Amino acid sequence: MPHAFVERLLRLPERAFFLFGPRGVGKSMWLRASLPDAPYFDLLESSLFLELARAPDRIEAMVGQRPEGTWVVVDEVQKVPALLDEVHRLIETKGWRFALCGSSVRKLRHGGANLLAGRAVTRHLECFTSSELGPAFDLSRSLEWGSLPLVSLNPHHAADILDAYVNTYVKEEIKEEGIVRNLPPFLRFLAVAGILNGQVVNRQNVARDASVPRSTVDVYFSILEDTLLGWSLPAYRPGVKVREGAHGKFYWMDAGIARAAAGLLRDPPDRIWRGFALETLIYHELRVFNHTADKHRAIAFYRTAAGMEVDFLIETRTRTSSHPAHVVCVEVKLADRWDRRWEAPMRALAMTPESLVVDRMFGVYAGTREYVFDGVEVLPVAAFLGRLYDGEVF
Repeated sequence: MPHAFVERLLRLPERAFFLFGPRGVGKSMWLRASLPDAPYFDLLESSLFLELARAPDRIEAMVGQRPEGTWVVVDEVQKVPALLDEVHRLIETKGWRFALCGSSVRKLRHGGANLLAGRAVTRHLECFTSSELGPAFDLSRSLEWGSLPLVSLNPHHAADILDAYVNTYVKEEIKEEGIVRNLPPFLRFLAVAGILNGQVVNRQNVARDASVPRSTVDVYFSILEDTLLGWSLPAYRPGVKVREGAHGKFYWMDAGIARAAAGLLRDPPDRIWRGFALETLIYHELRVFNHTADKHRAIAFYRTAAGMEVDFLIETRTRTSSHPAHVVCVEVKLADRWDRRWEAPMRALAMTPESLVVDRMFGVYAGTREYVFDGVEVLPVAAFLGRLYDGEVF
């Protein structure tokens, strides 16, 4: 079990910022460790919430006389969106720097909140990564239970923690915030969405399985994304002559959370589930590295109508009128031995240089040996993740 304090990859910006991330990933702990001397306002504290909801301008008096450049932390900022008008004013008039933390962007996006017009950058914090856990990273345990900090630090209570996490999410983020008026249909949707983790999503089928209207499915998926519990992975459109698949994939932010939402915590995960859990883990690691290393590259998957698929494409150069796009391909397999037939989709994509250039091709698998097959680098999971954080993938 890792030590209770795990150093995160995220670094403190020099200017005001929004810090977003799902509940329970350690945002508050990271802020307190990064800004130990800053005035700290936690809007989960009921009396503070009520006071600032009635009179947002009181935050100036609460901070008091502080010099220019002072850091001020506001946690759960989405609970009082009007407070952002005061933050905007204080950045302009006092020169204070604000760290604005939240577990949901829904109220801010849909409530017309003042997002500070470029005066604050955006940062994200998510579950632990293999790089953050170091020697404590356990691939098998991560595939089974995920890497939510509480789960990683208390592995013997993983099932109870994940069950409570989903119940807390439904209670606090959904019911109490009034996001969904009728809860039972949303709970049916959660179970279906959990089972479909990492798969191409046909939303009409989801509507049928969850017994909800097709339009409601779109709203429910947007709720999961706005509350930062999941991400849509789009299909890549390189403009090749072969018709590409149209439906996107949906990945939960953590395989353990997906398992809890699906109601599968008390049953051992089968091999198919673990395969999608490995894809979820790799996608999580790609996204975190992309963000913390300031790469900001588009990530997608590729699938033709004939069913050929590449799990992840990272666009390392954007297509222009004079240059094709450049991509790195990553194919992920939960297998102890690498089957060279799995290379075919990447190789087929590499045969379309008029539409895009494949810079590198990686096969990631659960075996122990490294190979290079005619340009395809086949790596065990740990070796691939090591190269990723060394900047050797993209």
